[in-house]
Amino acid sequence: MPTISIIDSIKIDVYSREHPPPHFHAIYAEYEELIIISTLETYQGELPKTQRKKVIKWAKGREDILLENFKRLNPRL
Repeated sequence: MPTISIIDSIKIDVYSREHPPPHFHAIYAEYEELIIISTLETYQGELPKTQRKKVIKWAKGREDILLENFKRLNPRL
């Protein structure tokens, strides 16, 4: 489970042995949100609004890097 980045205490992780759709995990304290890479929409979970805004701002323009990491860790999908 490599951590791709840390944004103001919010961890951005991409896990191996995952399921579609390609997504990443944003983790902040007791909160966790799974965000679909292609649309940056919530797949599951929830972050506080302020932290979610920071994650989405960071992820915009980095979709290719996130998808590359997801595919590398989940080659069968």
